[in-house]
Amino acid sequence: MRTAIYPGSFDPLTNGHLDVVQRAAKLFDRVIVAVAKNEGKNPLFPLRERVALVKKSVAHLPNVEADSFDSLLVQYVVSRKAQVIVRGLRAVSDFEFEFQLALMNRKLNESIETIFMMPKDTYTFLSSRIVKEIARLGGDVRGFVPGPVQAALAKKFST
Repeated sequence: MRTAIYPGSFDPLTNGHLDVVQRAAKLFDRVIVAVAKNEGKNPLFPLRERVALVKKSVAHLPNVEADSFDSLLVQYVVSRKAQVIVRGLRAVSDFEFEFQLALMNRKLNESIETIFMMPKDTYTFLSSRIVKEIARLGGDVRGFVPGPVQAALAKKFST
């Protein structure tokens, strides 16, 4: 079984992330969307809620699951018996950092491959940070995030 891990903080999951998940689901037998604990980023949503939002958002994809991890990514990949790390690239500006991570992961475990996938061009401007700011200021994020995420953002900022 070809298993891919799509890691990230997903705070929150955007339609760009979801597009990459859907594309990966066509290429691999199983895709695990791995939500990183990464408290250093000061997340808006706690880890458990981010995992729950991912689960709801990918429920229509039978070969996709959500999980969380709090370890070195390559260790997590091995623990889940995966062979590939999927990373999304929105723009050339993402590439340098992602390339560094891919090379470091290869150095740590050369049996794990990293592939880069681009979302549809209509999502290249999206980022979790921008979506949170729009929601915080009362803007409509309907076209930028899956329904469960939109509802969670509305609840978070309604107080």
